[in-house]
Amino acid sequence: MSGGVDSSVAAALLKEQGCEVVGVTIRVKPADGSDDDIRVAKSVADKLGIDHHTADCRELFDKEVVDHFCSEYGRGRTPNPCVRCNEHVKFAALLNKARELDAEFVATGHYARIERLGSSGRYQLKKGSDGGKDQSYFLYFLRQDIMERILLPLGEMKKERVRDIAKSLGLASADRDESQDVCFVARGDYRGFVGARMPQAGEPGPILDRQGNELGRHQGILSYTIGQRKGMGISAREPLYVTGIDAKHNAIIVGTKADVYGDELVASNLNWIEFDTFEQPIELKAKIRYRHREGEAVVTPISNSEVNVKFAQPQMAITPGQAVVFYNGSVVVGGGTIERVGGG
Repeated sequence: MSGGVDSSVAAALLKEQGCEVVGVTIRVKPADGSDDDIRVAKSVADKLGIDHHTADCRELFDKEVVDHFCSEYGRGRTPNPCVRCNEHVKFAALLNKARELDAEFVATGHYARIERLGSSGRYQLKKGSDGGKDQSYFLYFLRQDIMERILLPLGEMKKERVRDIAKSLGLASADRDESQDVCFVARGDYRGFVGARMPQAGEPGPILDRQGNELGRHQGILSYTIGQRKGMGISAREPLYVTGIDAKHNAIIVGTKADVYGDELVASNLNWIEFDTFEQPIELKAKIRYRHREGEAVVTPISNSEVNVKFAQPQMAITPGQAVVFYNGSVVVGGGTIERVGGG
């Protein structure tokens, strides 16, 4: 229970179904950042008549999420801390707490669905029914042994209905704002946050065109991401976009909008849900960012740890460090981390 409306209603629905429910809030932020979440979560638990516990994950979160977040920006990449937190902190901590409490399942407020196939007994991860809130992208890392212990009560629900339920029950979380993507960065100032931990990522350097000509100076590679147009302070006959970040030489590469598009990438850190391994190219749809439209692609294994993804149509701003997630209709086939743009 994060203190948000989604996890609150997930708990309420399970209680209504007759389940014995225990609320758990994981502490990941400093005390001044987590106490309000814990207070609201405990208030909801009291309202529902269930026990409430906390799990202190601040040290693990700092190591696996915050340090990784900063180091990725220092490498000229754009990380996805929500995926990283889910994979390395949140689900691990909740499953550990479930074992401690002798609980059979862990339930979360994610908008996604887990179904078990009767023919094979294999679990599938599927998109949530609310297309505008579907969060399956953030869960592609789930393994079979984890999915058998996960419940997603909101998978078939619309967000509006979830808020209506929370209000009808008088839950303190009913009108809370949506959580932010970078929950550990105060006031959204991730540049200041990363710069304090990695000063070298904030050092000025050259802005180069694709031929290597210097067009201006940037104020630190941490301030830029692939596809960015604003904030470069240079004039040109046509709009320029960030097309590459060369961390080794502390340089930002810019080009035209057409230069931002690419039709091929290599991904690593793979997890497959629909099968254990594959040896032949497969046609799927691939999503390179959470709010990005899926594109038709051929996924080809390079090795046990990498795949090549070739899109039928060029995609805008393929960004190293982001997750690429593969779909077959509403089913999540698997996913990984974008390593580089271009072929393997």
